[in-house]
Amino acid sequence: MHIRDLIQFLAELSENNNRAWFVMNKPRYDILRLEFLELVTKLIADISKFDPEVAHCNPRKALFRINRDMRFSHDKSPYKTRFSAAITASGLKKPSQGGGPAYYFHVDANGVLLIAGGEYMPPPDRLKTIREHVIADATGFGKVLKNRKLKERFGDLQDEGKLKRPPKGFDIDAPHIEYIKLKSFIVWNETSLKKKIPTDIEKELASGFKDAYPLITWLRQAK
Repeated sequence: MHIRDLIQFLAELSENNNRAWFVMNKPRYDILRLEFLELVTKLIADISKFDPEVAHCNPRKALFRINRDMRFSHDKSPYKTRFSAAITASGLKKPSQGGGPAYYFHVDANGVLLIAGGEYMPPPDRLKTIREHVIADATGFGKVLKNRKLKERFGDLQDEGKLKRPPKGFDIDAPHIEYIKLKSFIVWNETSLKKKIPTDIEKELASGFKDAYPLITWLRQAK
């Protein structure tokens, strides 16, 4: 994957986010998209070595479209300025589709590589199930939080949108109450690629996803 070419394309797209520019540069996009698909295909094989449940994930369906959904947005820019993919056991990448825990990554126009694992903003019924699983398996959840490789790579779970008070139906004295207040159960790490690109981006991604695997497996047990 030619990462520098991808970042350059995305940077130019962010400055010229319109259909005319995109049509003129479609050949560049097609080449980069194919390279990105090849990367995701290889990643699925890499992840399958430690997580066989994703072996049948369709790489084409794992890729997110570059077209933005503008129906409910004030921003009418037609294109996303990142290349992204979510690899799941279900083959469904969106939480609203019931995709479940995912290995996610993207490269954006600012040259940032984001590597993530878990469930981002799951729908209310799924979020309730995860929160109940935190209580039912408080010990197991605690082990995930203390996992050395996960902590070294990602730190703590992301607290974006965290509630100030316990959600309805959950006692303030419940185990891990601060985590029960979360709206996402996900870890992520951001790295700038502008100055230094990993020698092997595929290996870097696979390593990050392996470190996120304990959280992925714990979330799959939430049923």
